[in-house]
Amino acid sequence: MELQRRRHLVPGILAGAWLLIVGWQVEEHLHVVEAARADLRNRSHEIASTLSAVIRASRFRGAVFQERLEPVLNELVHSRTNALVKTGGLLAIGLLNTDGDPVVSDGDTNLLSRELTSESERWSASMVTFVLPVEGVSVNPEGVSTNATVVLPSFHNFTNNGSRGRDFSRREARPGETNFFEPARANFPAPPTNASGEMDLPPPPDEGRRPPEGGDRSRAGGRRPPWMRWMNETEFKALITKRELHGLVLVLSTDNLRAVGTNDWWLRFIIGFFAGVSALGAGLAWRNIGRTADLQIRLVRASEQNSHLKELNLAAAGLAHETRNPLNLIRGQAQMISRLPEASPAVREKSRTIVDETDKVTAQLTEFINYSRPREVRRTKVAITSACQEIVRTLAYDIGEKKLRVEVVGEPLAIEADEQLLRQVLFNLLLNAIQAAGENGKIEIVVQRGPASGVLEIRDDGPGVPPERRQEVFKPYFTTHQKGTGLGLAVVQQIVLAHGWEIACLANEPRGAVFRLTHLKIAA
Repeated sequence: MELQRRRHLVPGILAGAWLLIVGWQVEEHLHVVEAARADLRNRSHEIASTLSAVIRASRFRGAVFQERLEPVLNELVHSRTNALVKTGGLLAIGLLNTDGDPVVSDGDTNLLSRELTSESERWSASMVTFVLPVEGVSVNPEGVSTNATVVLPSFHNFTNNGSRGRDFSRREARPGETNFFEPARANFPAPPTNASGEMDLPPPPDEGRRPPEGGDRSRAGGRRPPWMRWMNETEFKALITKRELHGLVLVLSTDNLRAVGTNDWWLRFIIGFFAGVSALGAGLAWRNIGRTADLQIRLVRASEQNSHLKELNLAAAGLAHETRNPLNLIRGQAQMISRLPEASPAVREKSRTIVDETDKVTAQLTEFINYSRPREVRRTKVAITSACQEIVRTLAYDIGEKKLRVEVVGEPLAIEADEQLLRQVLFNLLLNAIQAAGENGKIEIVVQRGPASGVLEIRDDGPGVPPERRQEVFKPYFTTHQKGTGLGLAVVQQIVLAHGWEIACLANEPRGAVFRLTHLKIAA
Protein backbone atom coordinates (compact mmCIF):
# COMPACT_ATOMS: atom_id res chain seq x y z
CA MET A 1 0.00 0.00 0.00
CA GLU A 2 2.83 2.39 0.87
CA LEU A 3 4.51 1.65 -2.46
CA GLN A 4 1.27 2.34 -4.32
CA ARG A 5 0.96 5.68 -2.52
CA ARG A 6 4.49 6.64 -3.50
CA ARG A 7 3.81 5.75 -7.10
CA HIS A 8 1.03 8.33 -7.25
CA LEU A 9 2.77 10.91 -5.02
CA VAL A 10 6.03 11.22 -6.93
CA PRO A 11 4.41 11.90 -10.37
CA GLY A 12 2.19 14.49 -8.70
CA ILE A 13 5.22 16.24 -7.18
CA LEU A 14 7.03 16.20 -10.54
CA ALA A 15 3.99 17.61 -12.34
CA GLY A 16 3.62 20.34 -9.71
CA ALA A 17 7.32 21.24 -10.03
CA TRP A 18 6.96 21.47 -13.81
CA LEU A 19 3.91 23.70 -13.48
CA LEU A 20 5.83 25.96 -11.09
CA ILE A 21 8.68 26.24 -13.60
CA VAL A 22 6.24 27.04 -16.41
CA GLY A 23 4.54 29.69 -14.27
CA TRP A 24 7.90 31.16 -13.35
CA GLN A 25 8.92 31.34 -17.02
CA VAL A 26 5.62 33.02 -17.94
CA GLU A 27 6.16 35.62 -15.21
CA GLU A 28 9.74 36.23 -16.35
CA HIS A 29 8.52 36.60 -19.93
CA LEU A 30 6.02 39.25 -18.83
CA HIS A 31 8.83 41.07 -17.00
CA VAL A 32 11.00 41.02 -20.13
CA VAL A 33 8.15 42.39 -22.26
CA GLU A 34 7.43 45.09 -19.69
CA ALA A 35 11.14 45.99 -19.62
CA ALA A 36 11.11 46.32 -23.41
CA ARG A 37 8.07 48.60 -23.13
CA ALA A 38 9.82 50.66 -20.46
CA ASP A 39 12.78 50.97 -22.82
CA LEU A 40 10.49 52.42 -25.50
CA ARG A 41 9.08 54.87 -22.93
CA ASN A 42 12.59 55.93 -21.96
CA ARG A 43 13.50 56.46 -25.60
CA SER A 44 10.42 58.60 -26.11
CA HIS A 45 11.40 60.76 -23.12
CA GLU A 46 14.94 61.05 -24.48
CA ILE A 47 13.59 62.20 -27.84
CA ALA A 48 11.32 64.69 -26.08
CA SER A 49 14.27 66.01 -24.04
CA THR A 50 16.37 66.37 -27.17
CA LEU A 51 13.61 68.27 -28.95
CA SER A 52 13.09 70.46 -25.87
CA ALA A 53 16.76 71.37 -25.89
CA VAL A 54 16.52 72.33 -29.56
CA ILE A 55 13.44 74.50 -28.86
CA ARG A 56 15.19 76.21 -25.94
CA ALA A 57 18.21 76.97 -28.10
CA SER A 58 16.10 78.26 -31.02
CA ARG A 59 13.41 80.15 -29.11
CA PHE A 60 13.35 83.95 -29.28
CA ARG A 61 10.60 86.13 -27.92
CA GLY A 62 8.24 83.12 -27.54
CA ALA A 63 8.70 81.95 -31.14
CA VAL A 64 10.67 79.29 -32.99
CA PHE A 65 11.10 79.28 -36.73
CA GLN A 66 9.84 76.17 -38.47
CA GLU A 67 13.02 75.88 -40.51
CA ARG A 68 14.94 75.32 -37.27
CA LEU A 69 12.73 72.40 -36.23
CA GLU A 70 12.21 70.57 -39.51
CA PRO A 71 15.84 69.36 -39.93
CA VAL A 72 15.82 68.10 -36.35
CA LEU A 73 12.59 66.16 -36.88
CA ASN A 74 13.89 64.81 -40.17
CA GLU A 75 17.09 63.68 -38.47
CA LEU A 76 15.13 61.95 -35.70
CA VAL A 77 12.88 60.07 -38.14
CA HIS A 78 15.16 59.19 -41.03
CA SER A 79 18.64 58.95 -39.55
CA ARG A 80 19.97 55.42 -39.07
CA THR A 81 22.93 56.52 -36.94
CA ASN A 82 20.99 58.33 -34.26
CA ALA A 83 21.34 56.35 -31.05
CA LEU A 84 17.99 57.61 -29.81
CA VAL A 85 15.92 56.13 -32.60
CA LYS A 86 17.99 53.55 -34.50
CA THR A 87 16.61 50.75 -32.30
CA GLY A 88 13.31 52.40 -31.45
CA GLY A 89 12.05 52.74 -35.01
CA LEU A 90 10.55 56.25 -34.96
CA LEU A 91 7.74 56.22 -37.51
CA ALA A 92 6.31 59.69 -37.06
CA ILE A 93 6.80 62.76 -34.91
CA GLY A 94 4.68 65.87 -34.62
CA LEU A 95 4.31 69.05 -32.61
CA LEU A 96 0.59 69.69 -32.11
CA ASN A 97 -1.38 72.86 -31.56
CA THR A 98 -4.30 73.29 -29.16
CA ASP A 99 -6.70 71.71 -31.67
CA GLY A 100 -4.54 68.59 -32.00
CA ASP A 101 -3.38 69.43 -35.53
CA PRO A 102 0.33 69.00 -36.33
CA VAL A 103 2.21 72.28 -36.55
CA VAL A 104 5.50 70.66 -37.52
CA SER A 105 5.76 66.98 -38.32
CA ASP A 106 7.80 64.36 -40.12
CA GLY A 107 7.38 60.72 -41.06
CA ASP A 108 4.01 59.12 -41.71
CA THR A 109 1.70 61.91 -40.52
CA ASN A 110 -1.34 59.66 -40.97
CA LEU A 111 -0.24 57.88 -37.81
CA LEU A 112 -0.54 61.06 -35.70
CA SER A 113 -3.80 60.56 -33.84
CA ARG A 114 -6.00 63.56 -33.10
CA GLU A 115 -7.54 61.76 -30.14
CA LEU A 116 -4.39 61.93 -28.01
CA THR A 117 -4.15 65.52 -26.84
CA SER A 118 -2.93 65.00 -23.28
CA GLU A 119 0.03 63.16 -21.85
CA SER A 120 -0.72 59.49 -22.49
CA GLU A 121 0.27 56.43 -24.54
CA ARG A 122 -1.51 53.95 -26.78
CA TRP A 123 -0.20 50.49 -27.75
CA SER A 124 -1.14 48.52 -30.82
CA ALA A 125 0.19 45.43 -32.56
CA SER A 126 2.82 47.21 -34.66
CA MET A 127 3.38 50.63 -33.02
CA VAL A 128 3.01 52.71 -29.89
CA THR A 129 1.95 56.37 -29.68
CA PHE A 130 3.24 58.70 -26.93
CA VAL A 131 2.00 62.21 -26.14
CA LEU A 132 4.62 64.11 -24.13
CA PRO A 133 5.30 67.70 -23.01
CA VAL A 134 8.12 69.72 -24.57
CA GLU A 135 9.83 73.02 -23.83
CA GLY A 136 7.36 75.86 -24.04
CA VAL A 137 4.35 73.65 -23.44
CA SER A 138 3.27 74.08 -19.85
CA VAL A 139 -0.36 73.10 -19.52
CA ASN A 140 -2.35 73.80 -16.39
CA PRO A 141 -5.05 71.42 -15.07
CA GLU A 142 -7.69 73.29 -17.12
CA GLY A 143 -5.77 72.45 -20.32
CA VAL A 144 -4.66 76.06 -20.97
CA SER A 145 -1.08 76.71 -22.00
CA THR A 146 0.63 79.17 -19.63
CA ASN A 147 4.02 79.36 -21.34
CA ALA A 148 3.37 79.48 -25.05
CA THR A 149 5.79 78.84 -27.88
CA VAL A 150 4.72 79.76 -31.38
CA VAL A 151 6.20 78.07 -34.44
CA LEU A 152 6.65 80.56 -37.29
CA PRO A 153 7.05 79.60 -40.95
CA SER A 154 10.40 80.14 -42.63
CA PHE A 155 11.40 83.81 -42.91
CA HIS A 156 14.52 83.61 -45.02
CA ASN A 157 13.24 86.60 -46.94
CA PHE A 158 13.34 88.83 -43.86
CA THR A 159 16.42 90.54 -42.43
CA ASN A 160 16.58 92.35 -39.13
CA ASN A 161 18.35 95.47 -40.46
CA GLY A 162 15.88 98.06 -39.14
CA SER A 163 14.22 98.62 -42.53
CA ARG A 164 10.69 98.09 -41.37
CA GLY A 165 9.11 99.92 -44.29
CA ARG A 166 10.30 97.67 -47.14
CA ASP A 167 8.05 94.97 -48.51
CA PHE A 168 10.35 91.95 -48.16
CA SER A 169 7.65 89.62 -49.33
CA ARG A 170 8.21 90.79 -52.87
CA ARG A 171 12.04 90.69 -52.85
CA GLU A 172 13.53 88.40 -55.48
CA ALA A 173 15.30 85.39 -54.06
CA ARG A 174 19.02 85.41 -54.30
CA PRO A 175 20.81 82.66 -56.31
CA GLY A 176 20.48 79.39 -54.45
CA GLU A 177 17.96 80.88 -52.02
CA THR A 178 14.34 79.80 -51.65
CA ASN A 179 11.62 82.29 -51.05
CA PHE A 180 9.90 80.89 -47.96
CA PHE A 181 7.56 83.74 -47.55
CA GLU A 182 5.03 82.65 -50.15
CA PRO A 183 4.02 79.48 -48.27
CA ALA A 184 3.69 81.52 -45.09
CA ARG A 185 1.35 84.12 -46.58
CA ALA A 186 -1.69 82.12 -45.54
CA ASN A 187 -0.53 82.09 -41.91
CA PHE A 188 0.42 85.76 -41.67
CA PRO A 189 -1.89 88.45 -43.08
CA ALA A 190 -0.24 91.35 -44.87
CA PRO A 191 0.68 94.21 -42.49
CA PRO A 192 -0.97 97.61 -42.97
CA THR A 193 0.89 100.24 -45.05
CA ASN A 194 0.89 104.06 -45.08
CA ALA A 195 0.65 106.50 -48.03
CA SER A 196 4.24 105.96 -49.07
CA GLY A 197 3.75 102.15 -49.17
CA GLU A 198 5.69 101.41 -46.05
CA MET A 199 4.40 99.14 -43.28
CA ASP A 200 2.57 101.10 -40.62
CA LEU A 201 3.18 99.34 -37.30
CA PRO A 202 1.72 101.43 -34.47
CA PRO A 203 3.22 101.01 -31.09
CA PRO A 204 1.32 98.73 -28.77
CA PRO A 205 -1.16 100.47 -26.52
CA ASP A 206 0.40 99.04 -23.40
CA GLU A 207 4.01 99.91 -24.28
CA GLY A 208 5.93 100.90 -21.18
CA ARG A 209 3.99 98.55 -18.87
CA ARG A 210 5.90 95.54 -17.55
CA PRO A 211 4.30 92.14 -17.77
CA PRO A 212 3.51 90.26 -14.62
CA GLU A 213 6.39 88.39 -13.06
CA GLY A 214 6.91 84.89 -14.49
CA GLY A 215 4.44 85.33 -17.36
CA ASP A 216 4.88 85.47 -21.09
CA ARG A 217 4.60 88.91 -22.60
CA SER A 218 2.58 87.65 -25.52
CA ARG A 219 -0.09 86.09 -23.30
CA ALA A 220 -0.08 88.47 -20.31
CA GLY A 221 -1.09 91.57 -22.14
CA GLY A 222 2.50 92.86 -22.30
CA ARG A 223 4.34 93.96 -25.38
CA ARG A 224 3.97 91.75 -28.37
CA PRO A 225 7.06 90.57 -30.16
CA PRO A 226 8.06 92.70 -33.16
CA TRP A 227 6.69 90.15 -35.59
CA MET A 228 3.22 90.47 -33.97
CA ARG A 229 2.90 94.24 -33.69
CA TRP A 230 1.16 94.76 -37.01
CA MET A 231 -1.54 92.12 -36.15
CA ASN A 232 -4.85 92.99 -34.62
CA GLU A 233 -6.25 90.96 -31.73
CA THR A 234 -8.30 88.63 -33.92
CA GLU A 235 -5.37 87.81 -36.18
CA PHE A 236 -3.14 87.40 -33.18
CA LYS A 237 -5.50 84.91 -31.52
CA ALA A 238 -5.91 82.99 -34.79
CA LEU A 239 -2.15 82.74 -35.14
CA ILE A 240 -1.77 81.58 -31.55
CA THR A 241 -4.50 78.95 -31.98
CA LYS A 242 -2.98 77.61 -35.19
CA ARG A 243 0.76 77.84 -34.51
CA GLU A 244 1.11 77.58 -30.73
CA LEU A 245 2.71 74.35 -29.44
CA HIS A 246 0.56 72.29 -27.16
CA GLY A 247 2.12 68.80 -27.17
CA LEU A 248 4.53 66.36 -28.74
CA VAL A 249 3.36 63.12 -30.41
CA LEU A 250 5.78 60.27 -31.09
CA VAL A 251 4.90 57.10 -33.00
CA LEU A 252 7.47 54.34 -32.40
CA SER A 253 7.60 50.94 -34.07
CA THR A 254 7.19 47.93 -31.79
CA ASP A 255 9.16 45.60 -34.10
CA ASN A 256 12.04 45.47 -31.65
CA LEU A 257 9.61 44.86 -28.79
CA ARG A 258 7.98 41.99 -30.68
CA ALA A 259 11.39 40.54 -31.63
CA VAL A 260 12.52 40.65 -28.00
CA GLY A 261 9.22 39.12 -26.88
CA THR A 262 9.38 36.38 -29.52
CA ASN A 263 12.99 35.46 -28.76
CA ASP A 264 12.33 35.46 -25.04
CA TRP A 265 9.17 33.40 -25.57
CA TRP A 266 11.11 30.76 -27.48
CA LEU A 267 13.76 30.75 -24.76
CA ARG A 268 11.11 30.28 -22.06
CA PHE A 269 9.42 27.62 -24.20
CA ILE A 270 12.67 25.69 -24.54
CA ILE A 271 13.27 25.93 -20.78
CA GLY A 272 9.73 24.73 -20.09
CA PHE A 273 10.06 21.98 -22.70
CA PHE A 274 13.28 20.62 -21.24
CA ALA A 275 11.83 20.95 -17.74
CA GLY A 276 8.86 18.88 -18.91
CA VAL A 277 11.18 16.34 -20.52
CA SER A 278 13.18 16.15 -17.30
CA ALA A 279 10.02 15.72 -15.23
CA LEU A 280 8.75 13.07 -17.64
CA GLY A 281 12.11 11.28 -17.58
CA ALA A 282 12.17 11.38 -13.78
CA GLY A 283 8.62 10.04 -13.72
CA LEU A 284 9.50 7.21 -16.11
CA ALA A 285 12.62 6.45 -14.10
CA TRP A 286 10.54 6.29 -10.94
CA ARG A 287 8.04 4.04 -12.66
CA ASN A 288 10.85 1.78 -13.86
CA ILE A 289 12.21 1.66 -10.33
CA GLY A 290 8.76 0.62 -9.14
CA ARG A 291 8.50 -2.00 -11.85
CA THR A 292 11.99 -3.24 -11.05
CA ALA A 293 11.00 -3.59 -7.42
CA ASP A 294 7.90 -5.52 -8.48
CA LEU A 295 9.98 -7.73 -10.74
CA GLN A 296 12.44 -8.40 -7.95
CA ILE A 297 9.60 -9.38 -5.65
CA ARG A 298 8.16 -11.62 -8.36
CA LEU A 299 11.55 -13.16 -9.03
CA VAL A 300 11.95 -13.95 -5.36
CA ARG A 301 8.50 -15.52 -5.28
CA ALA A 302 9.18 -17.38 -8.54
CA SER A 303 12.47 -18.63 -7.15
CA GLU A 304 10.72 -19.89 -4.05
CA GLN A 305 8.02 -21.51 -6.18
CA ASN A 306 10.65 -22.98 -8.48
CA SER A 307 12.46 -24.50 -5.54
CA HIS A 308 9.17 -25.92 -4.33
CA LEU A 309 8.45 -27.33 -7.80
CA LYS A 310 11.88 -28.89 -7.94
CA GLU A 311 11.21 -30.59 -4.65
CA LEU A 312 7.85 -31.79 -5.94
CA ASN A 313 9.50 -32.94 -9.16
CA LEU A 314 12.07 -34.95 -7.29
CA ALA A 315 9.37 -36.40 -5.06
CA ALA A 316 7.22 -37.29 -8.10
CA ALA A 317 10.18 -38.85 -9.89
CA GLY A 318 11.03 -40.90 -6.80
CA LEU A 319 7.41 -41.95 -6.49
CA ALA A 320 7.29 -42.96 -10.16
CA HIS A 321 10.50 -44.90 -9.80
CA GLU A 322 9.22 -46.70 -6.72
CA THR A 323 5.89 -47.41 -8.43
CA ARG A 324 7.55 -49.37 -11.22
CA ASN A 325 8.64 -52.16 -8.85
CA PRO A 326 5.06 -53.10 -7.74
CA LEU A 327 3.97 -52.86 -11.37
CA ASN A 328 6.70 -55.29 -12.42
CA LEU A 329 5.56 -57.61 -9.64
CA ILE A 330 1.92 -57.39 -10.79
CA ARG A 331 3.01 -58.01 -14.38
CA GLY A 332 4.99 -61.10 -13.35
CA GLN A 333 2.12 -62.52 -11.30
CA ALA A 334 -0.35 -61.98 -14.18
CA GLN A 335 2.00 -63.78 -16.58
CA MET A 336 2.36 -66.67 -14.10
CA ILE A 337 -1.40 -67.00 -13.73
CA SER A 338 -1.89 -67.06 -17.50
CA ARG A 339 0.60 -69.95 -17.78
CA LEU A 340 -1.04 -72.21 -15.21
CA PRO A 341 -2.39 -75.47 -16.80
CA GLU A 342 -5.63 -75.33 -14.90
CA ALA A 343 -6.26 -71.66 -15.88
CA SER A 344 -9.38 -71.21 -17.95
CA PRO A 345 -9.37 -69.20 -21.20
CA ALA A 346 -11.21 -66.36 -19.47
CA VAL A 347 -8.53 -66.15 -16.74
CA ARG A 348 -5.77 -66.19 -19.31
CA GLU A 349 -7.45 -63.41 -21.27
CA LYS A 350 -7.75 -61.26 -18.17
CA SER A 351 -4.15 -61.95 -17.26
CA ARG A 352 -2.97 -60.73 -20.69
CA THR A 353 -5.09 -57.58 -20.20
CA ILE A 354 -3.36 -56.96 -16.85
CA VAL A 355 0.04 -57.37 -18.51
CA ASP A 356 -0.82 -54.93 -21.32
CA GLU A 357 -2.14 -52.24 -19.00
CA THR A 358 0.83 -52.69 -16.70
CA ASP A 359 3.17 -52.15 -19.68
CA LYS A 360 1.36 -48.92 -20.57
CA VAL A 361 1.65 -47.55 -17.05
CA THR A 362 5.30 -48.58 -16.88
CA ALA A 363 6.02 -46.81 -20.18
CA GLN A 364 4.37 -43.63 -18.94
CA LEU A 365 6.32 -43.73 -15.70
CA THR A 366 9.53 -44.23 -17.64
CA GLU A 367 8.77 -41.25 -19.86
CA PHE A 368 7.92 -39.13 -16.82
CA ILE A 369 11.18 -40.06 -15.12
CA ASN A 370 13.10 -39.18 -18.28
CA TYR A 371 11.30 -35.85 -18.53
CA SER A 372 11.89 -34.91 -14.88
CA ARG A 373 15.52 -35.97 -14.88
CA PRO A 374 18.07 -33.07 -14.83
CA ARG A 375 19.92 -32.70 -18.13
CA GLU A 376 23.65 -32.64 -17.54
CA VAL A 377 25.41 -32.57 -20.91
CA ARG A 378 28.77 -34.30 -21.20
CA ARG A 379 30.00 -33.49 -24.66
CA THR A 380 32.05 -35.94 -26.66
CA LYS A 381 32.76 -36.52 -30.31
CA VAL A 382 29.87 -38.51 -31.78
CA ALA A 383 29.52 -39.81 -35.34
CA ILE A 384 25.92 -38.84 -35.98
CA THR A 385 25.49 -41.03 -39.08
CA SER A 386 26.57 -44.16 -37.19
CA ALA A 387 24.29 -43.24 -34.26
CA CYS A 388 21.32 -42.95 -36.64
CA GLN A 389 22.02 -46.37 -38.15
CA GLU A 390 22.21 -47.97 -34.69
CA ILE A 391 18.83 -46.47 -33.73
CA VAL A 392 17.36 -47.83 -36.98
CA ARG A 393 18.60 -51.33 -36.08
CA THR A 394 17.14 -50.95 -32.56
CA LEU A 395 13.68 -50.20 -33.96
CA ALA A 396 13.93 -52.80 -36.74
CA TYR A 397 10.99 -54.81 -35.34
CA ASP A 398 8.64 -51.80 -35.41
CA ILE A 399 9.90 -50.82 -38.86
CA GLY A 400 9.40 -54.33 -40.25
CA GLU A 401 5.94 -54.63 -38.67
CA LYS A 402 4.72 -51.68 -40.79
CA LYS A 403 6.88 -52.57 -43.80
CA LEU A 404 8.57 -49.15 -43.83
CA ARG A 405 11.60 -48.08 -45.84
CA VAL A 406 14.10 -46.14 -43.73
CA GLU A 407 17.10 -44.48 -45.40
CA VAL A 408 20.03 -42.69 -43.77
CA VAL A 409 21.50 -40.27 -46.34
CA GLY A 410 24.07 -37.51 -46.25
CA GLU A 411 27.75 -37.18 -45.63
CA PRO A 412 29.48 -38.69 -42.58
CA LEU A 413 29.52 -36.03 -39.88
CA ALA A 414 30.88 -35.93 -36.34
CA ILE A 415 29.40 -33.47 -33.82
CA GLU A 416 30.00 -32.53 -30.19
CA ALA A 417 27.16 -33.92 -28.06
CA ASP A 418 26.26 -36.12 -25.13
CA GLU A 419 26.10 -39.52 -26.85
CA GLN A 420 23.45 -41.03 -24.55
CA LEU A 421 21.18 -37.98 -24.80
CA LEU A 422 21.69 -37.80 -28.60
CA ARG A 423 20.63 -41.46 -28.94
CA GLN A 424 17.53 -40.71 -26.85
CA VAL A 425 16.67 -37.79 -29.18
CA LEU A 426 17.13 -39.95 -32.29
CA PHE A 427 15.12 -42.78 -30.73
CA ASN A 428 12.15 -40.57 -29.85
CA LEU A 429 12.12 -38.76 -33.22
CA LEU A 430 12.40 -42.00 -35.23
CA LEU A 431 9.74 -43.70 -33.10
CA ASN A 432 7.45 -40.67 -33.62
CA ALA A 433 8.01 -40.92 -37.41
CA ILE A 434 7.28 -44.69 -37.36
CA GLN A 435 4.01 -44.07 -35.51
CA ALA A 436 3.01 -41.29 -37.96
CA ALA A 437 3.87 -43.18 -41.18
CA GLY A 438 1.45 -45.62 -42.73
CA GLU A 439 2.17 -49.15 -43.98
CA ASN A 440 4.71 -49.32 -46.85
CA GLY A 441 5.68 -45.73 -46.02
CA LYS A 442 9.09 -44.10 -46.26
CA ILE A 443 11.27 -42.39 -43.66
CA GLU A 444 14.45 -40.45 -44.45
CA ILE A 445 17.17 -39.43 -42.01
CA VAL A 446 19.25 -36.68 -43.68
CA VAL A 447 22.55 -35.46 -42.28
CA GLN A 448 23.91 -32.23 -43.82
CA ARG A 449 26.79 -29.84 -43.23
CA GLY A 450 25.61 -26.24 -43.03
CA PRO A 451 27.66 -23.04 -43.38
CA ALA A 452 28.77 -23.10 -39.74
CA SER A 453 27.02 -26.07 -38.15
CA GLY A 454 25.40 -29.41 -38.84
CA VAL A 455 21.75 -30.08 -39.73
CA LEU A 456 19.76 -33.25 -39.02
CA GLU A 457 16.32 -33.91 -40.54
CA ILE A 458 13.92 -36.82 -39.98
CA ARG A 459 11.25 -36.90 -42.70
CA ASP A 460 8.13 -39.08 -42.91
CA ASP A 461 5.26 -39.32 -45.39
CA GLY A 462 2.49 -39.51 -42.81
CA PRO A 463 -0.46 -37.13 -42.44
CA GLY A 464 1.81 -34.32 -41.22
CA VAL A 465 1.19 -31.74 -38.47
CA PRO A 466 -1.19 -28.79 -38.98
CA PRO A 467 0.54 -25.36 -38.84
CA GLU A 468 -1.38 -24.31 -35.73
CA ARG A 469 -0.10 -27.36 -33.82
CA ARG A 470 3.56 -27.33 -34.82
CA GLN A 471 4.52 -25.48 -31.63
CA GLU A 472 2.21 -27.46 -29.36
CA VAL A 473 3.72 -30.85 -30.23
CA PHE A 474 6.70 -30.07 -27.97
CA LYS A 475 4.50 -29.38 -24.93
CA PRO A 476 4.23 -32.08 -22.24
CA TYR A 477 1.32 -34.55 -22.57
CA PHE A 478 0.33 -33.29 -26.02
CA THR A 479 -0.01 -36.16 -28.47
CA THR A 480 -1.88 -37.06 -31.64
CA HIS A 481 -1.34 -40.83 -31.28
CA GLN A 482 -3.65 -43.11 -29.37
CA LYS A 483 -0.78 -45.03 -27.78
CA GLY A 484 1.45 -41.99 -27.21
CA THR A 485 2.31 -40.61 -23.77
CA GLY A 486 2.81 -36.99 -24.89
CA LEU A 487 6.26 -36.73 -23.30
CA GLY A 488 8.51 -38.02 -26.09
CA LEU A 489 8.87 -34.72 -27.99
CA ALA A 490 8.93 -32.75 -24.73
CA VAL A 491 11.98 -34.79 -23.67
CA VAL A 492 13.53 -34.18 -27.10
CA GLN A 493 13.12 -30.41 -26.70
CA GLN A 494 14.68 -30.50 -23.23
CA ILE A 495 17.76 -32.28 -24.56
CA VAL A 496 17.97 -29.97 -27.58
CA LEU A 497 17.83 -26.85 -25.41
CA ALA A 498 20.42 -28.29 -23.03
CA HIS A 499 22.82 -28.65 -25.98
CA GLY A 500 22.06 -25.18 -27.36
CA TRP A 501 20.47 -26.55 -30.51
CA GLU A 502 17.18 -25.65 -32.14
CA ILE A 503 14.34 -27.93 -33.25
CA ALA A 504 11.43 -27.12 -35.56
CA CYS A 505 8.47 -29.01 -36.96
CA LEU A 506 7.94 -28.29 -40.67
CA ALA A 507 5.88 -29.59 -43.55
CA ASN A 508 7.32 -32.28 -45.82
CA GLU A 509 6.54 -32.02 -49.50
CA PRO A 510 4.37 -33.44 -50.92
CA ARG A 511 3.05 -34.83 -47.60
CA GLY A 512 4.24 -35.68 -44.14
CA ALA A 513 6.28 -33.85 -41.53
CA VAL A 514 9.92 -32.88 -41.02
CA PHE A 515 11.64 -32.50 -37.66
CA ARG A 516 14.77 -30.42 -38.21
CA LEU A 517 17.66 -30.06 -35.75
CA THR A 518 20.00 -27.13 -36.42
CA HIS A 519 23.09 -25.51 -34.86
CA LEU A 520 24.76 -28.88 -34.27
CA LYS A 521 28.34 -28.06 -33.42
CA ILE A 522 30.67 -29.92 -35.78
CA ALA A 523 33.58 -31.61 -34.05
CA ALA A 524 37.08 -30.66 -35.12
